[in-house]
Amino acid sequence: MLNGEKKIARPFRWAMVGGGRTGNVGYKHRLGALRDNTAFRLVAGAFDIDPARGKDFGVNLGVAPERCYPDYKTMFAEEAKREDGIEVVSIATPNATHFEICKAALNAGLHVICEKPLFFEIAQGEEIKALAAKKGKIVGVTYGFSGSQLLLQMRQMVQNGDLGDIHMIELQYTHGFACDEMGDKVSEGQKWRVNPKIAGPSFVLGDLSTHTYYMSRLICPDLKLKQVLCDRQSFVKSRAPLEDNAYVMMHYENGVVGRMWASAVNAGCMNGHRIRIIGSKASVEFSDNQPNELLYEVQGKPIQKMIRSMPYLYDECNADERLGALHAEGLPESWANIYLKFAIAMDAKNRGDEATLKNLVYPDINAGVEGVRWVTRCVESADKGGVWVDF
Repeated sequence: MLNGEKKIARPFRWAMVGGGRTGNVGYKHRLGALRDNTAFRLVAGAFDIDPARGKDFGVNLGVAPERCYPDYKTMFAEEAKREDGIEVVSIATPNATHFEICKAALNAGLHVICEKPLFFEIAQGEEIKALAAKKGKIVGVTYGFSGSQLLLQMRQMVQNGDLGDIHMIELQYTHGFACDEMGDKVSEGQKWRVNPKIAGPSFVLGDLSTHTYYMSRLICPDLKLKQVLCDRQSFVKSRAPLEDNAYVMMHYENGVVGRMWASAVNAGCMNGHRIRIIGSKASVEFSDNQPNELLYEVQGKPIQKMIRSMPYLYDECNADERLGALHAEGLPESWANIYLKFAIAMDAKNRGDEATLKNLVYPDINAGVEGVRWVTRCVESADKGGVWVDF
């Protein structure tokens, strides 16, 4: 289990680009990074496009006024002059800015943690991957739900053959909070998410489905996606060409099939985020609404409900347990788990410890590039009229 003891020699000196007062994603990053106070220390930031507002916010977080910068370029330049300068930066800004900030951070000698989807184009992802390798740095991607420890239970159940041969994968991430265009006009976060120049070629495919697609890859790492067929809709017409609803069919190389439903217009739905893996002998299902429970359904036997932290779970799952089975865990713990693994990966990279990196399960640059590929191929399929395209 995890209890806050240090996993690395000292905390990384950490900064943020974005994640300011007017959005809530930045708080998720800080909850994750600072939950184990032995992993990161927030020492600097360029928190807001409005420098005065960003400085005021940073000071209220406890950051020294002189280290609350007007923009990321200034921050990278000034921090490089300090003996105690930043070592890691998190990018919590709109999609269109990710590529240039990530590239600048790597060139400044920093490890990077970036929001998803990473970039607009697969080629941008490959460029950053090559640059990170050249600089000897880690790029992590905040698929924030992927630190839920029961996903590692599912991974081990698949690898150990508890489900038999995998036949089907069912993925869903839906909610109803964008059923009308009001949020597009009044919510700062929603405004840019429905603007193609800022959000990129998709809305819910990039904003929602990338999370769940990565979770499926974490659980079934040996399955290789072969083809996708996507049908997407803009039920709020003003969002076109960006979709607020999408269905994706999937073919894998070994005959496994799957489907994804992503939607922001599932009226009345608070959070329909679930993943189900179906095998020849049994199925297992995780829902973000019940993150402490895992349904295990063996054909011909009563349904079993596995509870987080219990000793009958695999060791790989319980290694990330924090609070004990008596107490509920959720999204903050998931973020804390992936941030802790980012820190372990960065420390291992600095020390040249390739064995640790090889065995560490976390959303890395490869997962980020795969997410860009997922969005790109889904959009390509939909724009061609809903046809099968090679992944």
